[in-house]
Amino acid sequence: MAVYHRILLKLSGEALKSGSDLFDFEKVNEVASIVRRMHDMGVEVGIVIGAGNIWRGRQGPAANMDAVTADQMGMLGTVINCLCVADALRKAGLDAIVQSAVDMNRFAEPFNAMAARRHLSEGRVVLFACGTGNPFFSTDSGVALRAIEMEVDAVLMAKNIDGVYTADPMKDPTATLIKDITYTDALARGLKVMDASAFALCAENKVPMVRVFGLDDPENLLRVLEGSDIGTFVHP
Repeated sequence: MAVYHRILLKLSGEALKSGSDLFDFEKVNEVASIVRRMHDMGVEVGIVIGAGNIWRGRQGPAANMDAVTADQMGMLGTVINCLCVADALRKAGLDAIVQSAVDMNRFAEPFNAMAARRHLSEGRVVLFACGTGNPFFSTDSGVALRAIEMEVDAVLMAKNIDGVYTADPMKDPTATLIKDITYTDALARGLKVMDASAFALCAENKVPMVRVFGLDDPENLLRVLEGSDIGTFVHP
């Protein structure tokens, strides 16, 4: 029995790649297989995917690129990733819908909160592309916004690190894992789980739970749904 009924899964674009290849289809299919098992547990699944395997908005300034253009390129990257994962989900036997915050009707449904909630309640997996649809807002802000709109029980943030630490464990050997923290405390301490605007949205709208854990083992997604205390609990 899953401990959450409706979740929003945040995946980094890097979770889909390997080496210099933008997509590692073995990883993509593994993600689809895990989502299928989540669905079979009775969990309603929404997904937000970053674009880091294709483009990062912060690359723009280094190339003397207009910031709006750089962010728009990142949004388009999320569409490519959502289309890729949606295809894998369909091949795994799921009904997958891509909704985009920027209208591109030939590729995805326009984002509509009521339609998305209906899709979820009817057993479809919904992938949300283009973040908030606006430049200067990160994918994290898009995650927070969609979590609020979809009325999820939890946001599952699968990362390349096994939780939230007191400092960057790659740089500070004394950094320790934090098991439980409020949005307000995480924001005040400047912990790098989400950006400040995303934390503020979660805090103000009382998103019930953000779970941060490592995706080094994809089975962790199922362990979280089964009640494991791996990673970090972030909450109001």
